[in-house]
Amino acid sequence: MDAVQRANSGHPGMPMGMADIAAVLWHDFLVTDPAQPTWPDRDRFVVSNGHGSMLLYALLHLSGFPMTMDDLRHFRSLGSPTPGHPEVDQGRGIETTTGPLGQGFGTAVGMAIAEEHLRARFGPDLVDHRTFILCGDGDIMEGVTAEAASLAGHLALGRIVAIFDDNSISL
Repeated sequence: MDAVQRANSGHPGMPMGMADIAAVLWHDFLVTDPAQPTWPDRDRFVVSNGHGSMLLYALLHLSGFPMTMDDLRHFRSLGSPTPGHPEVDQGRGIETTTGPLGQGFGTAVGMAIAEEHLRARFGPDLVDHRTFILCGDGDIMEGVTAEAASLAGHLALGRIVAIFDDNSISL
């Protein structure tokens, strides 16, 4: 949170409020390999409410991905790998760019559709990953989220998990 304060910009609420849930998810459930950040069968983690990007950056740092303390200290600085909203960099463990509320949710459903297609084609022994979405109440209010969630249900996607942060301020 020091980096958010130093930048005098950013949203500390979601990273602080969701830290415990995210820590358990990353430690006990998410399957990744920091030594092989683009490993095809890794689980995907999407922070749909991208303004909470500091949580993602901290998780990546603590999990051994190439995200240094210096990177965290330069949060929201010009040229820094830690902008105010995540920008795709799979080598660092950032699966997709998010910014507008709902965008990450729709992208994550697309990832889950791709996983389902690959799993059907190559089998569960080769394709066995999941997609996790962290989203807030502002995300849930967006039309793209409603449409993506409806499509996920219609297609019976069973390997996608949405974690909802009901922060009651719609950020």
